[in-house]
Amino acid sequence: MASRSTFRFAALVAVVSTLSLLAVLASCYENPEEPVVMDDSRHNYTTRRQMWAIARGYGGWSYGGATWYGSPYGAGSDGGACGYQGAVSQRPFSSMIAAGGNSLFKNGRGCGACYQIKCTGNRACSGRPVTVTITDSCPDGTCQVEAAHFDMSGTAFGAMANRGMADRLRSAGILKVQYKRVPCKYNGARIAFKVDPGSNPYYLAMLIAYQDGDGDLSAVHIMESGCKSWTPMQQSWGAVWRLNSNTGKPLRAPFSVRLTSGSGKVLVVKNAIPAGWSAGTTYQSATNY
Repeated sequence: MASRSTFRFAALVAVVSTLSLLAVLASCYENPEEPVVMDDSRHNYTTRRQMWAIARGYGGWSYGGATWYGSPYGAGSDGGACGYQGAVSQRPFSSMIAAGGNSLFKNGRGCGACYQIKCTGNRACSGRPVTVTITDSCPDGTCQVEAAHFDMSGTAFGAMANRGMADRLRSAGILKVQYKRVPCKYNGARIAFKVDPGSNPYYLAMLIAYQDGDGDLSAVHIMESGCKSWTPMQQSWGAVWRLNSNTGKPLRAPFSVRLTSGSGKVLVVKNAIPAGWSAGTTYQSATNY
């Protein structure tokens, strides 16, 4: 027969286990004032309402303006206000980028969106559309004249010209263009998560890039190791999202990430940031929209 001390020890173990479990669950809610979005176990889904939103986003041609900046054969900027530093001249962007006016940049929420642009009002224009990604902000007066303005890289601007007439087109100044939103296609590239150099065990910030489809993000949630709930991240700036530990305890990796695109499409990337992660490192996922 078990002694009283055995029963007391077993009871103490049960209490300690319960308190430990409660501590883990409590630390899963990094932002208790924020609504927690629960995983519905669907990897990627689109509702009728979201399909309607997508249809609204990708319509016919609209009218706007275009200029170019940087080197005539360059990538405009080295990432600019979206945070894609060191990447815009490389694949999959390949210098085909643009800084967007306010209606396109959307305080950073427009980062990653893709557009086709064509010009027809100049003899050097080919009339063939080129596809660019929004990677920067164009806030000055020139970029706010039209309802939508693209300050394109020299490479992208010249790509709208007839063969051998790129320099002539670049000398035209402000062009009247037609544009339309199109799905992003990164030709096999996977979604990348670049951990900000300032991240630490209590603070995680990351740049998210190369989303096929909408390209932009309306929300990002993160799930810590040992948790079953999603905690919302905050947009820091451009395409960079952040999370602070509000419990005084270190954030627990690996981290799964839930992405919500501009039109509401959801993609869950499991263990996107591994245990033992390091600041300044880019982690390539194995998936995309």
